[in-house]
Amino acid sequence: MSDGMYPTSTAEFGKMRRELTPDTEAAFQAFSQKVFAEGALPVKVKQLIAVAVAHVTQCPYCIKGHTKAALRHGATRQELMEAIWVAAEMRAGGAYAHSALALEEAKAAAG
Repeated sequence: MSDGMYPTSTAEFGKMRRELTPDTEAAFQAFSQKVFAEGALPVKVKQLIAVAVAHVTQCPYCIKGHTKAALRHGATRQELMEAIWVAAEMRAGGAYAHSALALEEAKAAAG
């Protein structure tokens, strides 16, 4: 069963990934576990960062998975929404900052 254009993530897909590239899959899983382990940043903060980044990369699987993980690690709905607003501002800020490229080209074309 799929939700629109994205297929539902299933154990079957996970098994396929492991069978097709077992060493790479294992390395990715180990990397992911290390990245999200407690460290200088608490796990909750790391998961909130992941929620924000997932909104910028627009990955529905990451949005769902990291939202659930953030909630499991004590994030509130307000913290989630603030992280999402940070992501929105950064995405909009990038477009605003890059407008200098278009303005520069327009200025050059005008002579």
